[in-house]
Amino acid sequence: MPLDELIISMPFFKILSVFVDGLTIIEVRYEGEAKCPHCDGLKLRKKDSFVRKVRHFSVGQRDLVLHIRSHKFNCLGCKKYFNQRFPGILPRRRASEPFRREVFKQHHEGITQRTLSQRLRIGVATIERWYQDLVQLEINKFKSALSPKIMGIDEHFFTKKEGYATTICDLSKHKVYDVTLGRSEKSLKPYLDRLPGKENTKVILMDLSETYRSIARRHFPKALIVADRFHVIRLVNQHFLNTWKILDPQGRKSRGLTSLIRRHQQNLKPHQIPKLQKYFDEVPGLQAIYDFKQRLCVLLNQKKKTRRLCKPLVYQLLSMVEQLKNSNFEPLVTLGLTLENWAEEIARMWRFTKTNSITEGLHNKMEMLSRRAFGFRNFENYRLRVRVHCG
Repeated sequence: MPLDELIISMPFFKILSVFVDGLTIIEVRYEGEAKCPHCDGLKLRKKDSFVRKVRHFSVGQRDLVLHIRSHKFNCLGCKKYFNQRFPGILPRRRASEPFRREVFKQHHEGITQRTLSQRLRIGVATIERWYQDLVQLEINKFKSALSPKIMGIDEHFFTKKEGYATTICDLSKHKVYDVTLGRSEKSLKPYLDRLPGKENTKVILMDLSETYRSIARRHFPKALIVADRFHVIRLVNQHFLNTWKILDPQGRKSRGLTSLIRRHQQNLKPHQIPKLQKYFDEVPGLQAIYDFKQRLCVLLNQKKKTRRLCKPLVYQLLSMVEQLKNSNFEPLVTLGLTLENWAEEIARMWRFTKTNSITEGLHNKMEMLSRRAFGFRNFENYRLRVRVHCG
């Protein structure tokens, strides 16, 4: 590669001179072939010449401005007039594409617009406009992407004014597919009606949300709905703790006991087991409920099971659900009814290892984007950034 192209990083430019006047100014000449942008004709007549001043990316600690000798041509083929075109510089732009991408990359990595404006001596509005332009180019790369094969769907809070938004993730790629405003079936219907490739979706993971289940059944009839293991286990723990509160309201307030009881048995340390057993001896009936909860969690945590191995697990789950429904404690009855309502989706968990923890992790990243921007008022700006950063 010629030294001139290596310095300027654009082809067919030759450096004529370099001088410093506040900014580093490089006079260059374009030695490539000129052709008509309308008809690609090569028979041209020069009508005028002028110097085009273009801001270029920094080299070292110095900001560069290119002075390019340019011409106005008349095409002898289509009879149209035009200014000379250069690779890496769009028409009527005062900055080269490498410089615009440099600004985009720095702002994308977290440098604020104000800092970039002071450092590069360009306007804040210009930085935002360039960023939006290049974000849109990135979005266009996967604009026609089909609905993900393994989909995770969940909600997250956007703003007090706009309310909640729904995140659709491609769990096979650990990326955000899209974000849309709203979480009700009515608000999501226009978006889902025009979603391309819905027949491509085979599995949908979700928390125990009746709204999302209804949406999945209506708009993805061929997809299998799978309950998210994390949310199911959390629901079991929540109802167990509410039952414990009925048996011993004072003990429920102890942070130390709460920490012990919430743990799975295999995670207890040897010195913690006698301490927990001593407390069970003081509260009649609590150990039986605790042991039942542990057996239920072990059952729900089964993974990678074949269809044949799932059959005895299904009978075991239905038996435990009946025991919960016949309980004398209201939280356990409620838990039994919920597990019965979602029994089919919960049973599918045993066939899969994917969970919505991927979606929850991406929500944390999206929250950091919002904090870095000091919040978003425009949802489309938020959506574009999420798709570029997390998509």
